[in-house]
Amino acid sequence: MPLDLSRVGTGRSEPLLRPRDIYAALPRRPWPYLRHEQGEVLEKWFGRRERRDVVIKQNTGGGKTAVGLLIARSTLNEGVGAAVYLAPDRYLAAQVRAEAESMGLAVTDRVDDLAFRAGQSILVTTFQKLVNGQSVFGVVGDSREKLDVGIVIVDDAHAALTTTEAQFRLTVPAGHAAYEALSALFASELQAQSPKGWADIRAHDHTASVPVPFWSWISQQQRIMDILHPHAGEEGFKFTWPLIANMLHLCSATVTSQEIQVSPPCPPIAMIPAFAGARRRVYLTATLADDSVLVTDLDAGPKDVQQPVTPGSAADLGDRMILAPIALNPQLGEEAVRRLARQFADGDRDGDGTAEAQPVNVVVLVPSTRAAAPWRSYADVVVHAGELPSTVRALKDGRVGLVVMVNKYDGVDLPREACELLILDGVPRPMDPTERREAALLSGSPTLLARQIQRIEQGMGRGVRDSEDHCAVLLLGSQLAVALHDPKQRALFSPATRAQIDLSSSLAEQLTGKGLDGIREAIALCLSRDPQWRALSREALAAVHYAPTGTVRDEAIGVREAFNLAATGRYIDASDRLQKAIGMVSDRAVRGWLIEQRAAYLHHVEPAAAQKLLSKALDDNPFVLRPAGGVTPAQLRPAAVQAEAAAAFLSETYADGTALLLGVQALLEEVVWGDPERSDDAERAWEALGRHLGFASSRPEKMYDTGPDNLWVLGGGRHAVIELKTGCVADTIDKHDLDQLGGSVRWDKKAYPQVTQQLPVIVHPSRTPHFQAITVEGMRVVTLERWEALTTAVRSWAEALTHGQHRWGNSHAVAEQLAHHKLTAGALFSTFAQAPGAATS
Repeated sequence: MPLDLSRVGTGRSEPLLRPRDIYAALPRRPWPYLRHEQGEVLEKWFGRRERRDVVIKQNTGGGKTAVGLLIARSTLNEGVGAAVYLAPDRYLAAQVRAEAESMGLAVTDRVDDLAFRAGQSILVTTFQKLVNGQSVFGVVGDSREKLDVGIVIVDDAHAALTTTEAQFRLTVPAGHAAYEALSALFASELQAQSPKGWADIRAHDHTASVPVPFWSWISQQQRIMDILHPHAGEEGFKFTWPLIANMLHLCSATVTSQEIQVSPPCPPIAMIPAFAGARRRVYLTATLADDSVLVTDLDAGPKDVQQPVTPGSAADLGDRMILAPIALNPQLGEEAVRRLARQFADGDRDGDGTAEAQPVNVVVLVPSTRAAAPWRSYADVVVHAGELPSTVRALKDGRVGLVVMVNKYDGVDLPREACELLILDGVPRPMDPTERREAALLSGSPTLLARQIQRIEQGMGRGVRDSEDHCAVLLLGSQLAVALHDPKQRALFSPATRAQIDLSSSLAEQLTGKGLDGIREAIALCLSRDPQWRALSREALAAVHYAPTGTVRDEAIGVREAFNLAATGRYIDASDRLQKAIGMVSDRAVRGWLIEQRAAYLHHVEPAAAQKLLSKALDDNPFVLRPAGGVTPAQLRPAAVQAEAAAAFLSETYADGTALLLGVQALLEEVVWGDPERSDDAERAWEALGRHLGFASSRPEKMYDTGPDNLWVLGGGRHAVIELKTGCVADTIDKHDLDQLGGSVRWDKKAYPQVTQQLPVIVHPSRTPHFQAITVEGMRVVTLERWEALTTAVRSWAEALTHGQHRWGNSHAVAEQLAHHKLTAGALFSTFAQAPGAATS
């Protein structure tokens, strides 16, 4: 008689709760056992599962997806409530569902699936599906059913944070009726806040932006509502408007020639009850070194976030060699590295034109279409986000060659042969108005630096997805090289990545000053899985452990708690909470930014006190909003001796010669000609260049919304009044630009009557004025040709100062080199600038 298996085991009534037990009981398992690190994490989570927020940190490729799915299944078995697993995009959500099905776990992609509603399957969808103004999970104030959720798993939490911020920003495009109405409503306030910025916006300069003063925004709430509300159901509004409509009084607005963007200080995530009210929230992350954004963006509990769940060891990462060619040899041009990349893709590792090795897939990450242009003649494929799935599949299936991916630094898995040589050629820059303003306010601050390092680390992780993987990583450009060399920036990488950077730096010492052949040899060690290199790599990681606590900055906690108070009308409490946070901040840029936000809250109840606060904010950060009464330009004191000032600045800024060379090169690279998007970077670089050379240097137009782009105090009652037009592509200097230069000279005379001589300088691709333009008396022009000569001189000056023990801190050595390279106050503009040519039509 055959055995009836349906009668076996029917007495069990208690479902399994421990994730490891759940895995062991699965009907089909992709692996006989969970990895040791996965088991550790699951056991630790199980002990903390009653906490509202849990951050789980594992290295890339550490099996986070399986961990998240098993946690979700455990929560379902416990009867806590529905389980939702959120991936960054649809492509990765499909991958998660495929992995769940390979494990025999029930999943669905539909919110209305009965098994999901009954707690029998896990909903796997995207974060964007949950967080939007038309969310099928329900939004506060709408008629939809508000889904009750037991646990939300947020995979790739760093990518989810980017989505969160975007979902709570309302963008009104130029040409839209609401854009025109809002621009007209605030025209006078925008002009008062920044006459030049407003004129640039009206002239359709898409690099210009002006924030609407908070006092003007708050006073016009009813009119703003009347303008925006009629468009609530339109395509560009309906996914954001319901999330911020009740928070308009707390929002800020930034105007550009292309759009007006409205955004709150923190995302009001409480508008999504399914997330805000979930009994458990788990954040899976590999690269979140600074966890503060979980608090500011998702309102996670600071104490919970500061106690992450991690494996006992951080050694579960594949082999990576991380090199920055320009740090090894400043003479190595980027074009040479592009040729090297093409040769490795063809199997020509020694560069002799003959393939002697197996061709490899080379993946290049670039931040923009413009940045992809130099790679096109070398690339087999240039791919944007929408075309990624098919390209990624092709890379995983076999050889594609050299693939350039535009603005995709996360959410792409390229294991094993899918990517063996990874190149980062720049990192994404702030694109929308809110990000651009915040980047300008926080330039050089630890807050902005942490975000930049996070993006770099995300990019570097694309080619290593598990402990058996390998990938060589090249970082192009001085900015990325500085990230590897500067101790402050290196400290912001995760422990395992930092260990690999340290190991690669040790190897790089043998390559310093060598040409491409040395880099070829090093890369080949990694790609050929050289046993000695692999042993060194494993040894470097063996003792690495995750940080025992998460990093949550004090000001981040204050910003979130203050916003939550203001959202309920407690403006004085919100102001007081920010004041407490401000007292714990040492960075002046961050402090000024926080004081501006405090003033915005205080304005609701004490407008006069808010204006006084704003004046105080300027002392710390000259780029915050101008008070309603305007600002008196600060008196600039010239350096007593240029060389002494330069030596003091260099000594304070750079710890060693390599840091000096990389820092100067990174500064010069920020001046990009012919790209209007990089105009602000050029202005910032010129200000820094002045400080490097020993001049008092400032940006009056940014600080006071009037005056020149840059002002250098050359000493002896002499100012260089500088207007930058590096983004211009015209073959003549037009009337508007020369009128602007003349206006800046007049501003300088009025603001600094004690200065007896103004030197007008315009940085422009042409030295020929348009026939309708009137030149400014005594003006000089820095053309692209003269700029290139100046950059050569500055590089040579910096390099000369590295020949000897800390020569850059010796004022006599600095003076000697300034004179030799014609960089003194008396010689610089006569050498590296020209008088304007004859006018032409």
